[in-house]
This record gives sequence, C-alpha cells and structure tokens, in this order.
Amino acid sequence: MRKFYILFQNEKMNALRTQLSWTHYRELLVLKDMNEINYYIDISIKENLSYRELHNKIKSKEYQRLDEDVKKKLILKEEAKIEVFIKNPIVIRNTNNIENISEKVLKKLILEDIEHFMNELGFGYCFVESEYRIKIGNNYNYIDLLLFNIKFNCYVVIELKVTELKKEHIGQIEVYMNYADKNLKESGQDKTIGIIICKKENKFIMEYASDERVYSRSYELL
Repeated sequence: MRKFYILFQNEKMNALRTQLSWTHYRELLVLKDMNEINYYIDISIKENLSYRELHNKIKSKEYQRLDEDVKKKLILKEEAKIEVFIKNPIVIRNTNNIENISEKVLKKLILEDIEHFMNELGFGYCFVESEYRIKIGNNYNYIDLLLFNIKFNCYVVIELKVTELKKEHIGQIEVYMNYADKNLKESGQDKTIGIIICKKENKFIMEYASDERVYSRSYELL
C-alpha cells in the first residue's frame, strides 16, 4: 500500500481508473515509468484484461516493444493509427522449439496460437483465412494471412518472410493490398493495410517505400 501511495500520490483519483481491481494494480507496482503504467491501464480497460493477462503483457515487455515515436504519440494522446499498436519485434510462440524455420513452419506456429499473434498486432483483429487464394490475370496467388480489423474497419494483409526485408517484398504486398481494395473492400470500409513480418528489418527500404500503408516488423521466437 505504501508503494501504491508513493507511485500514485501525484495522480488525480480519476486517473486510477476504478475499472481495475487491486490485483491489477499490484501487477503494475513492479513498474516505475508512469507512461508505461498508463499504457497498461488503458489497454487493460480497452481489452477487458484479467490480471493474469495483464501480467503476461508486462512479462513480454509489450510496452518496451513499441517504437519510440509511437510512445510519444501515446503520451501526447494523439489520434491512434493502426500501426501504433503493432509490437516490434512480434513475439511468436515456438513451444516445440523447432530450429529449422521456413515460411511454412512460421505460418504453422502462428496458426497454432492465432489469438496470441493477433494480440501482438494490437486489438480488434479477426481472422479471415490463411493461404487466401486470389487470381491475378491467369495466375493464382496466395496471401499468407488475411485479417480484418474491426476498430479501423479495414482488411489487413500479412506476409511472412524468414529473411531480411527486401524491396520485392514491398511490391508483392502492395499488389495483394490493391487486389483486396478492388475485390474485397466494401463501400464505407477503409483501405487495406499490409504488414510484412520478417526475420530482420531493413529501415532503408522502408524509408523509400512509396506506400505508407505498408509496415514491417521483425519476429522473435519464444
């Protein structure tokens, strides 16, 4: 209780958010940064987290895996965009300790715990299909993972790469995004976004990518 008082003595009472239990606040007492604490308070309320779920998010260092620019936006309470909540790196559970990771194996690991994976991307995601087949001209192509985000009202195309991000990956996902916009998106929905999850990021390529709706994140096996 003394630690609780010291931590929150300069906060207004309504900032304590009565939606959370004392058990939730006990989980938060291990933290010292009020910005980090406020992040977990907000996300606990938005996602209706149990104290165990909150504990797991803190343990996975979710806040620390947000980009610094994203943290600044959260502190300033700027309007949130979908990329704000995408962690970096994306933690993918590898419970069987598989060593030889191909794109097929990586997809399998994600699908084994798709709920955890979508939580790593943020909140509001719904799973549509893996290996979603599309026809471009006379050829069939396959989107690794197709999701839909309820909060941002848009389709989300996920491409998995077990290499460093390359410029051709950007072109590939842009084609899939444009296909989704022309053939899947309905009136009133926002434009499709694309997320490339790769072994290693290449910020120089992202710097010169023309489409601001494409995001890249590295992955880490746990």
